[in-house]
Parts: sequence; C-alpha cells; structure tokens
Amino acid sequence: MQCPPLKITFLGTGTSSGVPMIACSCAVCTSPDKKDKRLRSSILVQSAYTSIVVDTTPDFRYQMLRAGVKKLDAILFTHPHKDHLAGLDDVRAFNFFQQKPMDIYANSLTEESIKHEFAYAFSDKKYPGIPSLNLNTIDLSPFVIGDIPVIPIQVWHLKMPVLGFRFGNFTYITDANRIDEEEKDKIRGSRTMVLNALRKEAHISHFTLDEAVALVKELEVPNAYFTHMSHQIGRHEEVNAILPRGIELAWDGLELSE
Repeated sequence: MQCPPLKITFLGTGTSSGVPMIACSCAVCTSPDKKDKRLRSSILVQSAYTSIVVDTTPDFRYQMLRAGVKKLDAILFTHPHKDHLAGLDDVRAFNFFQQKPMDIYANSLTEESIKHEFAYAFSDKKYPGIPSLNLNTIDLSPFVIGDIPVIPIQVWHLKMPVLGFRFGNFTYITDANRIDEEEKDKIRGSRTMVLNALRKEAHISHFTLDEAVALVKELEVPNAYFTHMSHQIGRHEEVNAILPRGIELAWDGLELSE
C-alpha cells in the first residue's frame, strides 16, 4: 500500500525528565530559547484522513491541547516505560467526543504493562468515565491504520526490545542504543529519519550524539532529526551549529511534510 502525504508534528523531544529538569539551574534548563523547552518524546502522524500518536507521555494532555488535536484515530506504542505510557488515561476525552474506544497498537510486552498500569480500564465492572481501549497486539509484521501503512522496526534499549516505526519515507526511532542489521534494512531508503540522541557522553541504553550521527551516515538517510534529548546535550542553537549538513536537533512543535 502506498503511503499518502503525511504531516509529522513533534509533540515532545525531551528525555524522561523533560527539559528543563526539575530543580536544575544549568545553562540549558534556564535557557530563554523555546527550542530548549522539551516535553517528553512523542510525535503526531497525520494524513488527510487518519491521525496517529506515537506514545502517550506524562505530558499527553498538554501536548494534545498545544497541538490543537481534535481527532485521534489510534495510538502506537514503542515500549512500556513510564515516560512513553503514563498519559494514556487522558484518551478519555477522545472516547467522549468520538463516542468509540481508542485503538491501541502495542507489542505483547507493552500490552502487558498497559493492562497492569491501567487495570481499571479492563475490569469486569467499569465505572463511568474510565478510558475505553481497544488493544491490537502487533509484532514485526507490517499493518495499516486507516490509510497509513506502518512498518515496525525492532531496536534495542539495552536488553529491552523497542519498536520504531516507518511510515512511507519517514522513520521514527526512540530509546535505542543498538539496531540489528536486518532491521537497519527496513530503514534504508527513508527520506527522513528521527533518532534518539540522549547526550554527548556514553549511556548504557541510549545513542549518544556522535553515535546517532554515525548511524544516520551509515544508513545514508538524507534528512535526520534527533529527539529524546536530555539537558546534558547542550543548548539547541549551539549543538545544531556543529551538526553535519542534513542533520538537526528536533524541537517541540516542529512540523514536517512527508
């Protein structure tokens, strides 16, 4: 299935603590530059007919309000960590206005966490106003949401399998520090790639800035944006100035057309 034209909106580009980080007075956390203000990482993928959010962060409610989202067809989950899952309860508003359950797409690991963290949504006796969720278990097989084809890409967050997703010529990967060769083949040929780049120093489960740059070059993707960044990466303006051509730090509110 051919992918329709897409609009990608970065709802958040920060790591689990967000930027600014609570109680921190570093140069990044106190920066007046709005591009140094980062909610937890998530994107909105929209065609003319279909709207998908990847991950419901603790900032999900505000992200939906800030982006003016009135219609949401589905939520894709990358993995079950709290900074990617915690805002799921706020789909209740979409349940109310759209008068239907929210379609959720997640692997079995994440689905298990959803059922645990939001057990009240799956109880036999449901009280009014709880989120209504329609779980769809996914693996590495391609599937379609509305008119948007989705190709899952397995990456590794230390020892945890995490899902990245390719939508047409656009690939989104967060929370990774390793990608197997066969999964890299799913990324090759993308026009645009989004990749996590936590900081400049080595980290046990995230790509560093240099590692992310090297991977973009290896895969020969012409346009790349980095996300899931901590305050340790440095100020947006200063880091962007040293990145190779075709590679940028993403920022909250950035919109791409694919």
